[in-house]
Amino acid sequence: MQFGIFTVGDVTVDPTTGREPTEHERIKAMVAIALKAEEVGLDVFATGEHHNPPFVPSSPTTMLGYIAARTERLLLSTATTLITTNDPVKIAEDYAMLQHLSGGRVDLMMGRGNTGPVYPWFGKDIRAGIPLAIENYDLLHRLWREDVVDWKGKYRTPLQSFTSTPRPLDGVPPFVWHGSIRSPEIAEQAAYYGDGFFANHIFWPKEHTQRMIALYRQRYAHYGHGSADQAIVGLGGQVFMRRNSQDAVREFRPYFDNAPVYGHGPSLEEFTRETPLTVGSPQQVIDRTLGFREYVGDYQRQLFLMDHAGLPLKTVLEQLDLLGEEVVPVLRKEFAALRPAHVPAAPTHASLVVAAGGATDSTVHAVDDVTGKAPEGATR
Repeated sequence: MQFGIFTVGDVTVDPTTGREPTEHERIKAMVAIALKAEEVGLDVFATGEHHNPPFVPSSPTTMLGYIAARTERLLLSTATTLITTNDPVKIAEDYAMLQHLSGGRVDLMMGRGNTGPVYPWFGKDIRAGIPLAIENYDLLHRLWREDVVDWKGKYRTPLQSFTSTPRPLDGVPPFVWHGSIRSPEIAEQAAYYGDGFFANHIFWPKEHTQRMIALYRQRYAHYGHGSADQAIVGLGGQVFMRRNSQDAVREFRPYFDNAPVYGHGPSLEEFTRETPLTVGSPQQVIDRTLGFREYVGDYQRQLFLMDHAGLPLKTVLEQLDLLGEEVVPVLRKEFAALRPAHVPAAPTHASLVVAAGGATDSTVHAVDDVTGKAPEGATR
């Protein structure tokens, strides 16, 4: 099972000091958090994608490429890749390049985002959000698996004899998760392709997450990818820890009360009771997280949101120390002991290469327009 953190990259005032970090400070802090994640033994760092204030991660591949050069083991992911407003051709190229540069340490999570105005900024209509997600991913899926693509759709210009370069590392595309909070169409899409489904698992009661994952598992089996309990599931989550639970509640309360996302709404106590947010001791986080399995089944990836709502970098790094030293080792052991042998582990580049029958040279060579042949000595 993979454990890690995801960030939305918000620039938020610290309510205890009144200070707002600069964009530069926030970007550098995200990098520091990723490096710390590897240091404390986490598996995954994932960044969101936003194109509006108060968020900074508008170019995930730039950030992840930089982090790839600074790390050795950490799996680099997105918490959202906007499949609706990004061009599938550019996604195919950018993430294949990142895959090569990172040695295969990359996957990505498709999503529609939560900012309505982003659609017209990129020439799209929000009313076509679901159809865009379906059509664009169909094209992306083909671009990574077919050397030459002829394609025609509704929302972009056609492609004729198009080859996306570079080709995926070892002939194996990055693994894709489809992230959703509330859209059953996205669970269906993930199941159709046999991809992973990532439930945001932050703002909604557990019953909602349970229904979404149950639908995905049912449809995964329907499409013949395996049994329902072999479907690839990921969960989000939010935690804030101190060794003493009362200290955690006292320290986190002003951040919760003033957070742009959920501030000035339900109380902290109501929110922790009705959603997976856990504020307390490391043991409370362990117990709550282990409880997720009771209503979603065995799953493959758990990501925590820890750097939001204006929390200072120093505090976030302290949280990561607790997560890496006291929480994740116990979760690894307990989840592994509970997992049946037939339930797959989280996909990695290495496991996908094995499943594909081994690595291949995926280079596509130019063909001479006159002879119709590749250059002498060029082989696949």
